[in-house]
Amino acid sequence: MFKDYQIGIIGLGYVGLPLSIAFAEKYQVVGYDINKERVSALKDGFDKTKEIDAAQFETNIPILFTSDLNDISACNVYIITVPTPINQNNEPDLSYLINASKAVGSILKKGDIVIYESTVYPGCTEEACVPVLESSSGLKFNQDFFVGYSPERINPGDKTRPIQSIVKVTSGSTPEIARKIDSLYKSIISAGTYLAPSIKVAESAKVIENAQRDVNISFMNELALIFDKLEIDINEVLEAAKTKWNFLPFKPGLVGGHCIGVDPHYLAYKAMQVGYTPKVILSGREVNNQMGIWMGEKIIAQLSKQFNGEIKGKKILILGFAFKENCADIRNTKIIDVYNTLIQAGLSVSVFDPLIDKEQVKVSYGIEISENIDEKFDFIVKLVNHDVFQNL
Repeated sequence: MFKDYQIGIIGLGYVGLPLSIAFAEKYQVVGYDINKERVSALKDGFDKTKEIDAAQFETNIPILFTSDLNDISACNVYIITVPTPINQNNEPDLSYLINASKAVGSILKKGDIVIYESTVYPGCTEEACVPVLESSSGLKFNQDFFVGYSPERINPGDKTRPIQSIVKVTSGSTPEIARKIDSLYKSIISAGTYLAPSIKVAESAKVIENAQRDVNISFMNELALIFDKLEIDINEVLEAAKTKWNFLPFKPGLVGGHCIGVDPHYLAYKAMQVGYTPKVILSGREVNNQMGIWMGEKIIAQLSKQFNGEIKGKKILILGFAFKENCADIRNTKIIDVYNTLIQAGLSVSVFDPLIDKEQVKVSYGIEISENIDEKFDFIVKLVNHDVFQNL
């Protein structure tokens, strides 16, 4: 029944682009983004996020990439995949979501379906987005148009788990629409789907996925802080502990990116709106947020030991700036905390990461990424385990 549907994907980033290509194998797809440079690059078959390689653009999959809203006006299924960051107060920044909803609302027609994939707090779709759709379109929710929520589960940098191989949670604003949306995703997701009983359940499932990982990693990070003071190797402790069958093999590390480091704040925000302060979630965030500074201080201590306290001006090389391995995503990277800590100690710091967009780093963080590393350094630290570094 969806063969006659034309799908408009709003937002062509880490989520929207792979989703567009997956849907285009079976349906008419128009990919829309307000970033004209991004659209132009995609038309030329180049994805700067490195999630989609050139060969995938050359398979003659019929996708129209556009920054003209009129080009998606004929669609009858709209899927919104825009970012949902946090502001300086760690509160949800819904500006991208609201603007996308306004844009879609301005071209919405009777019978159309709008599906949200952006990570939000429970209730956001119906409380914040639907009123915007109604206001912009002049149409009535669940009478003239319908809404669904299917949280993205893209794992940037992971080439072993394409979108089709990850079970998709789906939901809809009426039982009939929920079944239609589930059938739509089921037609492209080989791993299958899970139809949630409501939009709020689907929203909640997504936001706790990343909150759970954040809390578990924060525990490992806290252990790292404790065992460091006890002069015990945390890695040796974990190797011993994981010999038990039910030990969860999480590891300490820097927690950045657009998901794990952000999504818990969405749940905490909603919890506090209803009068509950989430102690575990917020304490986990506090621990994880300090790890970049702690790591920088550990490097400084090692340097001071190595050079008898004479560290000012020493040349340091950091390998990696993306928020995780084999990924070009620099959003919310905690490497910047390590970098700033070293700079404040009077060290000369260079950063090398061949996967990332150097201009974007300059704009977002104000630092220059080295083009090459053909010079001598006093200390080299690999903070991101890119495969490309294995042969250095």
